Amino acid sequence: MDEDERHNKALKKVRMVADYQFGRGSGRVLFPHNVDFTFSSTGRVRQIKLSGEHVATLRAKDGLLVLGMRGGEMLKSFHRPMRHRVVLSEEAVPFVREGRSAFAKFVVSCDKEIRGRDEVLVVDESDELLAVGEAMLCAREMMEAMKGVAVKIRHGGGLYED
Repeated sequence: MDEDERHNKALKKVRMVADYQFGRGSGRVLFPHNVDFTFSSTGRVRQIKLSGEHVATLRAKDGLLVLGMRGGEMLKSFHRPMRHRVVLSEEAVPFVREGRSAFAKFVVSCDKEIRGRDEVLVVDESDELLAVGEAMLCAREMMEAMKGVAVKIRHGGGLYED
């Protein structure tokens, strides 16, 4: 298989996964044709970058995408407000930007479709992207709980992982 075929096959795969995970059309937004792939030693897609910036990682254990900040920004600009979002009070903003977990007591609102383990966008009350991470609770639990971690932050606005 030549390099173009390998790229096109990988592109088709990650777009399908993105459409499944984040909704129809997300794949084309997250992964334009000029993305770069890093492959594992076994030939599987691992990292996806655009202009050198980390967009997402294809997780080996379940085949789902883990977003980087660039991917979070792209997804946020594509989806209407509240889709895939967890909104935090201003009190929590500095901590989340540093990469600390988002606690349930600071959740102001969230997409009612969020389930535990979903990849989510963490925003402030003016819809500025603060971080991306993994939901530890479903939407109802985030809104009702006064204790515990709502979102485990992977990448915060003040952090950047390559």
